[in-house]
Amino acid sequence: MKYWLMKNEPEDFSIDDLEKVGVEHWDGIRNYQVRNFMRDEMSVGDLAFFYHSNCKVPGIVGMMEIVSEAYPDHTAWDPDEHYYDPRSKPESPVWLMVDVRYLRTFSSPVTLKALRACPELADMRILQRGNRLSVTPLSPEHWNFILGLAGEGA
Repeated sequence: MKYWLMKNEPEDFSIDDLEKVGVEHWDGIRNYQVRNFMRDEMSVGDLAFFYHSNCKVPGIVGMMEIVSEAYPDHTAWDPDEHYYDPRSKPESPVWLMVDVRYLRTFSSPVTLKALRACPELADMRILQRGNRLSVTPLSPEHWNFILGLAGEGA
């Protein structure tokens, strides 16, 4: 099993939205490194933290599970979609997505400020200068440490 941190803007799609629908596709990835993570490293059963980004208090707000292998992101083919990419075609898709299942919302978010304050997390990708990836792998040590910060236990 692998662990991930997956960022999304809450006004676009939040942990509350995921809780309401239960399972949803994680679309709109338009970065080759993230696409490759999904294609080559993500597996059904992996766990991910849901991170609210680009908001008043960014941070980890809950957990979800990867419930599908990567498959073509159909939003790239529709000119009316925000993430339309004319280079991607159904017969030769460029972009991929996975389905995620809601697991739980933390009673309090683990804020970016709280993450930055922990030397144990200093090498976590999201905390690295210039990192803008929306999906990043986490080590088991980071995963368990963050669960502790959330009061969730390993």
